[in-house]
Amino acid sequence: MSMKPIHVIGGGMAGSEAAWQIAEAGVPVILHEMRPERGTEAHQTDGLAELVCSNSFRSDDAENNAVGLLHEEMRRCGSVIMANGDAHHVPAGGALAVDRDRFSQGVTEALENHPNVTIERGEVAGIPPEDWDSVIIATGPLTSPALAEAVKGLTGEDELAFFDAIAPIIHHESINMDVAWAQSRYDKGEEEADKAAYINCPMDREQYYAFIDALLDAPKTEFKDWEKDTPYFEGCLPIEVMAERGRETLRYGPMKPIGLTNAHQPDVKAYAVVQLRQDNALATLWNMVGFQTKLKYGAQTDIFRMIPGLENAEFARLGGIHRNTFINSPKVLDGALRLRAMPRLRFAGQVTGVEGYVESAAIGLLAGRFAAAERLGRDVTAPPATTALGALLTHITGGHLEGKQTFQPMNVNFGLFPDIEKPTHDADGNKIKGKEKGRARKRALSARALNDVNDWLNASAAAEAAE
Repeated sequence: MSMKPIHVIGGGMAGSEAAWQIAEAGVPVILHEMRPERGTEAHQTDGLAELVCSNSFRSDDAENNAVGLLHEEMRRCGSVIMANGDAHHVPAGGALAVDRDRFSQGVTEALENHPNVTIERGEVAGIPPEDWDSVIIATGPLTSPALAEAVKGLTGEDELAFFDAIAPIIHHESINMDVAWAQSRYDKGEEEADKAAYINCPMDREQYYAFIDALLDAPKTEFKDWEKDTPYFEGCLPIEVMAERGRETLRYGPMKPIGLTNAHQPDVKAYAVVQLRQDNALATLWNMVGFQTKLKYGAQTDIFRMIPGLENAEFARLGGIHRNTFINSPKVLDGALRLRAMPRLRFAGQVTGVEGYVESAAIGLLAGRFAAAERLGRDVTAPPATTALGALLTHITGGHLEGKQTFQPMNVNFGLFPDIEKPTHDADGNKIKGKEKGRARKRALSARALNDVNDWLNASAAAEAAE
């Protein structure tokens, strides 16, 4: 008798990863993606795992950065997202950035060619049919209204939402490199391409304040009445919202000038710097780092051309804004990501309350592994909370929220990890001092996490081999 398939709704980062993990476990999976039959406010193609905001997976440093650690854990789990991220990376200093079109094509082809995967195009409106006994809902921040309302009815919870904005993308040939220069902050990166992975546009004090004035005075997107009380995610604020918080805010955020030396005027320190990051393999498209915005389109072109080096900028895509929806996961999901009110439904990705491409894919990875183990009659074992995967799972299932009344989206960070005894001496026996104490702690957390994720994977492999 053939095995009954698991259904995954949503072909974004989380859904694609969930489907891949299920298929790799030898279980048939049907991946439902509503595009192109029904579009969204943010997507531009019908490709799986389309990146709609930045093209960056952020830091790839597995020793000193929590998201870099998450990258490495996912690689060890056979992640299709990380495999294609690595295959289609573009220079980005110490970060992992990708050619978004080739990345999406790679993920799409991998799933289309997998013998255990069936892709069905079309919207799943409402609660899935009862004969779908194992379903992963990975519809992301842009869940269709019909499905969102159905889930809301099941959980009895009020909908939680926030806004997420998209940064503009500029054609490289339109950047004035007589003013701008290529350099990663502090020359980070081992290869020369990484050390020059960002294009930097300098501003003096007068230019900076004129730019801030223009941001504050410019027309913004008008929100609908029912959207006006929706909070932003603090890690992805529109630049004009940051400017409203204080005229110096951007200088200490995405426009900070530290760690950069103007190649054209080495002795002149910029008051502020706008950075652009490569967006495709051909290096023809560059996105404005941290410049997510809700400015109206006409205002964007006028204001962003005030930036030195971008006087004649041609935009491949202007910034935009869309509404993100997430559920109150600690209250409505169990530790295996199942909906308490209907356990045949699991949730994965950004709709669960994680923030970021990699974090979304990571929860898809776990949901896929959990669903496959359940289908195969194996124990569903979560990764230890000491790992990046386990820390994220703990975040969205409530383990660290004791005594708190609200639940908000979160990027992976070392603050989610159980503490560790801080190292006092280095490998040579020297006492660790100053800022090095914090770095040593991060390295210790990372080393413990990779050891524990290996043990978790080895235990799963041993259980499978013993069957």
